Amino acid sequence: MSLVLTTASVPDQDKVAYWNDAVSRTLVPMTVAPRDDGPFDGRIATHRLGYLQVSTMEADAERVNRTPALIARSSEALVGVGVQISGTATFVQDGRRAEVDEGDLVVYDTTRPYSFDYPQRFATHVFQLPRRTLGVSDGDIRQVTGNAIGTGDGFGAMLLPFLATLASSSADGYPPAVADRLAGNVVDLFATLIAERAHPCDKDAEARDHLVLRVRDHINRNLGDPDLSPERIARAHRISVRYLHRLFEGEGTTVGQLIRQRRLEECGRELARRGRAAPTVSAVAQRWGFVNPAHFSRAFRAAYGVSPREWRNLRTVRADRTERTGADLPPSTR
Repeated sequence: MSLVLTTASVPDQDKVAYWNDAVSRTLVPMTVAPRDDGPFDGRIATHRLGYLQVSTMEADAERVNRTPALIARSSEALVGVGVQISGTATFVQDGRRAEVDEGDLVVYDTTRPYSFDYPQRFATHVFQLPRRTLGVSDGDIRQVTGNAIGTGDGFGAMLLPFLATLASSSADGYPPAVADRLAGNVVDLFATLIAERAHPCDKDAEARDHLVLRVRDHINRNLGDPDLSPERIARAHRISVRYLHRLFEGEGTTVGQLIRQRRLEECGRELARRGRAAPTVSAVAQRWGFVNPAHFSRAFRAAYGVSPREWRNLRTVRADRTERTGADLPPSTR
């Protein structure tokens, strides 16, 4: 359920105090000072995805400070990632100063002082998560804070649309298990982002390896979908089909070959199971994404040297022989 706090209905003389309290309670304790005279306007909406807190803040020009005294009031160490939606900001942490433009990302550590200066009305997404969940060193986090991370290309370009969609989605639309999985994915992405920025010489390889793992996981979770294809996989990960194929150039296989191989492995595993109500060969094939039974049989024979039915019979005979004699079949019958 989303929580929305706004100064809209607050008396003008109380708006600044209300906004300070709203931001401090929603994010972490901090001081907020308007840059301009006159009534202040601000709105912050927050929802949770498991242990990940997602907030969207829109306000008039202001200065934000997180001081050592305010840090002492906080019980948990958090890492925040801000996405500048509109307006600009000057961000300072760990002795570094960054000019943040629309579309830029910033990473900050709530256990050390920082400040944001917004010279005009602005909007930003803020993602906060327990620092312990990231699994990255304090030194790596310090390498990243106090910098503006562009999202025009590279890993940032892939990350930005995902974060924007996540921030604009309603938390009520996700079952708890899905919300926890999404939070875990975001943690992995943030950890990759920090590693990429902290170790520039390794960033391309690390980002590529992480993306390959995500694609492989996506394939494994969607093997039963007959429409699973490189085009749909690329669309799901917001990359081009050409880039997807480039990712797998060093994997010793193509995306299409990997999908077929994993489907055949699951079919072979299921056909080898024993049981009174064993599913038909065609039912197994359909369950794992093969629409055409004849095509499935040809692909299976090409991979294993026998037909699916012969595979099932051989595995059944071998299991029966093992039960009777305690010995496996000779190699010639495998």
